[in-house]
Amino acid sequence: MHRRLFPRALALAALVAVAATAGAPTATAEAPTPARTRLTATIDTILADSRLAGAQAGVVVVDTATGETLYDRNGDRRLVPASNTKLLTSTAALALLGPGHRFSTTVSTDGRRRAGLVSGNLYLRGGGDPTMLAADYDDLATQVAATGVRVVTGDLVADDTRYDDARLGSDWTSDDEPYYYGAQVSALTVAPDTDYDAGTAIVHATPATTAGGKPAVTMTPPNGYLRIDNRAETVATGETTLSFERAHGSNTVVVTGQIAVGADPASEWVTVWEPTGYAADVFRAALRRHGVRVLGRTVPGRATPADATPVARHDSMALAELMVPFLKLSNNGHAEVLTKEIGRILSGSGTWPAGLTAISEYVADTGMNTGALRQRDGSGLSRRNMIPPAQFAALLATVRTEPWFDAWYAALPVAGNADRSVGGTLRSRMRGTAAADNVHAKTGSLTGASSLSGYVTDADGHLLAFSVVLNNYLASSVKGLEDQIAITLASYTERDPGAARQAPPAAPDTPRTAEGRECSWVKPITC
Repeated sequence: MHRRLFPRALALAALVAVAATAGAPTATAEAPTPARTRLTATIDTILADSRLAGAQAGVVVVDTATGETLYDRNGDRRLVPASNTKLLTSTAALALLGPGHRFSTTVSTDGRRRAGLVSGNLYLRGGGDPTMLAADYDDLATQVAATGVRVVTGDLVADDTRYDDARLGSDWTSDDEPYYYGAQVSALTVAPDTDYDAGTAIVHATPATTAGGKPAVTMTPPNGYLRIDNRAETVATGETTLSFERAHGSNTVVVTGQIAVGADPASEWVTVWEPTGYAADVFRAALRRHGVRVLGRTVPGRATPADATPVARHDSMALAELMVPFLKLSNNGHAEVLTKEIGRILSGSGTWPAGLTAISEYVADTGMNTGALRQRDGSGLSRRNMIPPAQFAALLATVRTEPWFDAWYAALPVAGNADRSVGGTLRSRMRGTAAADNVHAKTGSLTGASSLSGYVTDADGHLLAFSVVLNNYLASSVKGLEDQIAITLASYTERDPGAARQAPPAAPDTPRTAEGRECSWVKPITC
């Protein structure tokens, strides 16, 4: 296990002290300045909003240069952080695996080979790559065909043994299972597009040309692993009410509802049951297209023999590059794969417990008090994750000295930037304010739990680390309150105390779809 040098730990003493005193009123050597007093009053007013009546709120703001706590409300309170959990997972991954870490997917053969005939098996070995597309499997098939292989007499073995066979987090709720953010985790998988939601397929429905006909249903990528049960109908006029459902333990997608003649096609991401078989199906089809026949069955879950002969290989993008789709789009699957990969690399065990142990040791080395928090998965989908805002602030302040920090900071969503590859889940928030193109922060959202933790540069040019975690509210959304706090911090200045804001700033409304969903979370983008 990688451990930090002792002098490094000494250098973090001030930040540890900040975290340790998070629950107490902020104490400074001098009385608060007028600007500081007004900052406190402004954030207090925001948190007094009726949407938080009966809820829990934790907010901490730290000056990263001095380690001074500028604001603290319930900083030591353990709260459900949702996807802010990814701050721990992503920093640990960069530190423990390295920014240049890549995932490798390989194809090997065993048995005797004569001319184009392989008297043995073909092994597709997954290395955990969550960015494998159908095109990548096609490239592997191209490489196999280029070696002269034409017929494999044995089986296609889908080797997913790099990680264990626990597909879903033990604390995840069953109603999340069909949705792209709750996809099963496997060392061998496939993603349908460059959002890289591994273990999902996109199901498309196009209306028939006349009323009464069934819509045409297709999938990306095309595959024979999922089966479509099309019960939908094309109608003359009316709203699209299509539903795409997959039951637990099944790979049948039932399509119901209606779509009007001439309406735009409807699409939905659907998770698959056992993604190892899904990847093998896509690869087998690619082999067939390139003139390679495998006569045997597809056999999942068997390890590649050590003496097998490699014939094809695909390497993923570097981890530093992977951070962009991971953090910008809050990709849960990436978080869980990285957790298991950390366990595999550091202890030889590709499991959640091994990975979470290593993450805990890393963040403890940064100054987080791991005795005050609980992390149960890599993504934050578990409601048993409990992390105090002060611990997020301590982590954010400390990792600025890491050699990979610039790449990680750039991968965080950027407030108000409409470019999805930059703004990510913050692209529709805080537009036209002092926080736009300023705040770099991780969003988090579960029913009744919302969070925003990251960085903002104030009006004096100081980089502040902040964490806002809100729990147990009944309102449909409290993200506007998070935005108000971030905008307040972006406008904060000590240079002109008389101009310091006390009334909360307005937060622009987040655009919504016709169904009322906030555009930042819509997939695909329709705003």
